[in-house]
Amino acid sequence: MTAVTARAHTNIALVKYWGKADTDLIIPQTSSLSLTLDQFYTDTTVAFDADFTADTVILNDHRLSRDASQKVRHFLDLVRQMSGETRFATVTSTNHVPTAAGLASSASAFAALAGAASRAAGMELSRADLSRLARRGSGSATRSIFGGFVEWQAGHDDHTSVAVPFQEQVDWPIAMVALLLDPHEKKVSSRQGMQSSVTTSPYYPAWKQVVAADLAAIKPAILAHDFTTTGEILEANAMRMHALTLSANPPYSYFNGDTLTAMQTVRDLRAAGVACYYTLDAGPNLKVFCQTPDLPAVTTQLAAQFGADRLVVAHPGPGIQFL
Repeated sequence: MTAVTARAHTNIALVKYWGKADTDLIIPQTSSLSLTLDQFYTDTTVAFDADFTADTVILNDHRLSRDASQKVRHFLDLVRQMSGETRFATVTSTNHVPTAAGLASSASAFAALAGAASRAAGMELSRADLSRLARRGSGSATRSIFGGFVEWQAGHDDHTSVAVPFQEQVDWPIAMVALLLDPHEKKVSSRQGMQSSVTTSPYYPAWKQVVAADLAAIKPAILAHDFTTTGEILEANAMRMHALTLSANPPYSYFNGDTLTAMQTVRDLRAAGVACYYTLDAGPNLKVFCQTPDLPAVTTQLAAQFGADRLVVAHPGPGIQFL
């Protein structure tokens, strides 16, 4: 038996990826830029053994059914195809992220799986090749191979669609406060939502232009530690992504009432002189971008409204690690 354990962290996209150009290879319509977070991660162990008669997937101590484990088994087939490994595997994964609630659990899950499965199958992949492999499980997983600020370059094929580190060692005092408003699985998956937006929103062509402009503007702002410009771009980019869900046919939304209340709280804090901005992926849970000196003001206000148990303070996190 060959067993390898890998840990990968989630990331939050500051300039979003929303829509695939190739659904099989998971090549996106646009590039994107994210921040890897230290508080949310997945630990995954993969063991190949000649005695196994089928792949087994255990998530958070529960054995997944054949249907529930289909994406993981498909990914293992890909690893076997690349490596020449012929044995079945047992995958044991612990997710320190609420699953499918818009906190990028699939990003950390497939990044960790890519690392553990490829090494257990005898491959020593570069981080770029790991990024390409992780992308085949979940688009955002391609960015979780790296720490800090990461750019996923859209590319046009399997080789060119890959994440690259933009600033792995984050040298300014920033934080991301995750507000867990609803930990349940979302009704419209990211995959379904993206496809609907791409094919039915009349504003999708404009979105591609927005992302290109936002990427061009946010990168120099990050390098210059320009918090205000970075915050303004990430907040507007998130809202424009969610405008694609409202303008799809049929329309759908990942917001709930608490999401809208929390957004207003952030705007009120800003009006009172506390520099903070919000973003959110495909789910109702808000992430509030702020600087470390402003953390007490942000967390006190959010805790008063929603409860301290719903807050998790995250900072820039590392890339993939082998345990």
